[in-house]
Amino acid sequence: MKRPQIKITLIDRLGPMGCHRGHKVGDCYDFDTERGQLCPMAMHVAFPYIDILRYGGEIPGQKPGTAVFACPDVDTLNVFQIERIDAE
Repeated sequence: MKRPQIKITLIDRLGPMGCHRGHKVGDCYDFDTERGQLCPMAMHVAFPYIDILRYGGEIPGQKPGTAVFACPDVDTLNVFQIERIDAE
C-alpha cells in the first residue's frame, strides 16, 4: 500500500515581521521531496501532525485529512496547513 502524499502550505502570517527563513503566504511543499526547504522550527511542530495524518489518524476539530498549525516564532507566526492526499 502506497503512503499518502503530504502537502504543507503556508496559508497566513499573523506576526509583525516577515519570515526569517523567507517563506511567504502561498508557499507549498511536498513533505517527501521538499521538506528540507521548510524552516526547521516549523518542521518540528509539523512532524507529529504529519505522522498522525499519514498513518490514518485525524486531528480533532480539524477538517478530515488536514491539520493547521503555527510556526513557534513569535515575531513571524506563520500559519501552515498540512493536507493528506490519498493515492488513487
